[in-house]
Amino acid sequence: MARKSFDDETLRWVREMPLSQVLDRLRDAGKLFWRRDADFKPEKDVRTVRLYVSSPEGHAWELLVTGPKWFDTRAEKGGGGGIDLVMHLLSLDFVQSVKLLAAGAGVAGQRRPVRHE
Repeated sequence: MARKSFDDETLRWVREMPLSQVLDRLRDAGKLFWRRDADFKPEKDVRTVRLYVSSPEGHAWELLVTGPKWFDTRAEKGGGGGIDLVMHLLSLDFVQSVKLLAAGAGVAGQRRPVRHE
């Protein structure tokens, strides 16, 4: 039987993390910068926002985000949730992505980020 790399609570927490919080974690880790396009007017779903994301290495993405779903308009690729987004933006595998997002989450006494809808 294969050994699990992460406990169920950690995986559930990372999977439920709002994408803005995912991007904030990546920003705080020095992996990328992001900003919301305040002038964007969604056509289909009023919850959709457009985000501009860039890396220190010069990569750039334009993301449409609706809840946990995201779509990279330039790569014409989308996904759901923060793990997929980290894998896409940083070219990491599943384990590396979860480790990056969960960094510090298991430290005793440290509060996990609050989930905002």
